[in-house]
Amino acid sequence: MLGRPFLLFSCRLFSPYTRSVRSDLWSLGGNAGASRRLRSMEAEVTTANPPPTPAAFSAADTSSDAAVQEKTAAVELLPGETVVREGKAAILFPSANEVFYNPVQEFNRDLTCAVITEFARDLLTQRGVKVVVPGETERVVVSLSDDKSEADVQAEQNNGAEEPLCSVTAGEKCEQGLRVLEGLAASGLRSVRFALEVPGLHSVTANDFSSKAADLIARNAQYNGVGHLLQASCRDASMLMYEMRKKKDRYDVIDLDPYGSPAGFLDAAVQAVSEGGLLCITCTDMAVMAGNSGETCYSKYGSVSIKAKYCHEMALRIILHSLDQRAAVYQRYIQPLLSVSVYFYIRVFVRVFTGQATVKNSASKQALLYNCVGCGSFHLQRMGRKTINGKNVKYSAATGPPVGPECEHCGHRHQLGGPIWAEPIHDSRFVQKVLSAVAGNPSRFGTSKRIEGVLSMVTEELEDVPLYYTIDNLSSTLHCNTPPLLQFRSALLHAGHRVSLSHACKNAIKTNAPPAAIWDIMRCWEKANPVKKEKLSPTSPAFKILSCEPSFEACFTVREDANPQSRKRHLTRFQENPQAFWGPKARAKAGGGISTDLQDKRKKYQNKRKITDSSQLKNFPCKKFKKGTCDHGDQCCYSHEEMETSAEKTE
Repeated sequence: MLGRPFLLFSCRLFSPYTRSVRSDLWSLGGNAGASRRLRSMEAEVTTANPPPTPAAFSAADTSSDAAVQEKTAAVELLPGETVVREGKAAILFPSANEVFYNPVQEFNRDLTCAVITEFARDLLTQRGVKVVVPGETERVVVSLSDDKSEADVQAEQNNGAEEPLCSVTAGEKCEQGLRVLEGLAASGLRSVRFALEVPGLHSVTANDFSSKAADLIARNAQYNGVGHLLQASCRDASMLMYEMRKKKDRYDVIDLDPYGSPAGFLDAAVQAVSEGGLLCITCTDMAVMAGNSGETCYSKYGSVSIKAKYCHEMALRIILHSLDQRAAVYQRYIQPLLSVSVYFYIRVFVRVFTGQATVKNSASKQALLYNCVGCGSFHLQRMGRKTINGKNVKYSAATGPPVGPECEHCGHRHQLGGPIWAEPIHDSRFVQKVLSAVAGNPSRFGTSKRIEGVLSMVTEELEDVPLYYTIDNLSSTLHCNTPPLLQFRSALLHAGHRVSLSHACKNAIKTNAPPAAIWDIMRCWEKANPVKKEKLSPTSPAFKILSCEPSFEACFTVREDANPQSRKRHLTRFQENPQAFWGPKARAKAGGGISTDLQDKRKKYQNKRKITDSSQLKNFPCKKFKKGTCDHGDQCCYSHEEMETSAEKTE
């Protein structure tokens, strides 16, 4: 796993410029609202005192950090500036009536630091350098699979590495370390955290197209005492990466985090990441990738998205397909390490390699998607075919389609989506390393519990099964009661199929069982929980599916292995929103102006008749009274007076 490039994928907010907008900063509607929101944040916000030195954040930090801090000139806060702390970083932000800190992406930033740390640990061990993380003693092996011993996992982590000759800690410059580029840095929060928390770095370039943002990045680097590692840059991100395409100039790690789609940066990114480097990318245009606008998705990513229950995993596979297609143009190919779908954004970590022979496999890794609009059954059609006969490999066109003109289960038509990435979206060995590191040092990140829960679910997912079904959607199709999760999983296991959950959806069922077997299990469940078939329309999917008898008798007795380890351990797998209106905020206006508050827009255009006090209902006319069907009289919650007055005026 060492000596190969990694790709890390990310999208965020900031900047008045379209090409440098990041989610670290969000526009506000006014001074009062800004101050209230800043006080409600989880992160500590100060306005006067400068932050302590990096050594003050952890007792295990080395004295070199303090020495660097002493050499750094004091940075005084400008009028209206605030200081936001996250991790070990203390970031200066402009006046709160212009922008404010976004705590939503803290999980994203924590996960990125954890991934880059493990990447640096693997890569630098091969170079004879040991990575030391403060607070980390013995590596704790957190294996959720029953068939792997601790020795096996430790052997995978060592990976035949040589005994390190020297050690390096966070905040120190390593001559053999990683060269990191954050293309859309905004305030530089992420880059400062890299410099303070990720060991084994040679340099961090924080770039932004806005000159104001670049100045702020430089001040934040000086404020945190990381000027020896972090350099501010004011360039167009794409042009900067294009200029660094030569092998000797490429970056080991590239982090891209635009507001919305990163499509405009992908071509440059796959060329500027080194052989053995890491590309990190976040996408926040989930609506486009989840099926709301299939034609827009095709124009950006070369794939048609579909509205379906599995849309969040499909979004991950769409971006992986887009990356692989762009890399193939330059005889490069990708291997995903970790792909995470969280709330309104997705985060993808991918390794990038060079090899003309392997690029030929690209077509066989992509697939078209046939989705039934009636029952939701789906089938994949590979774009290419690879045949291996000994040492001979033959590539040919795929045969298909895998379905007929109509769905064999409900008789409805199919939608055609894709192409999408049809190979595994995670590298279980690498995910296990990150999980072990986070579990062994939980105080390192503020979102450690959430990272452990998400990565635990990732290690449990079936690697060779694309997409998933949801139990509530299967039950909704048949208009029957929803079977309990463990009983449905047990029925699939009793039938001889494999099954797992998905980190992208609470009710997801990933299984290698064909749609016919799934509907047979639902037919057996319906017999025990019958529906009123006389009320079903003859053209409905439920009528067609329930008209057939199941081919086998499903057993719903709960099995021990039906309950995954992450669920037994009550890990934080799906965290609830910490507060109302939590999520993406409005984009900053061009020129740095203040955007209209998103909440104000909601109040203006939505919920116009939202009532919190039932007594206020008397202010609205009764619609049933207007139609002459209201029989509540004076006891009606709504008003009849207005309707009577209107009738009198008509007469």
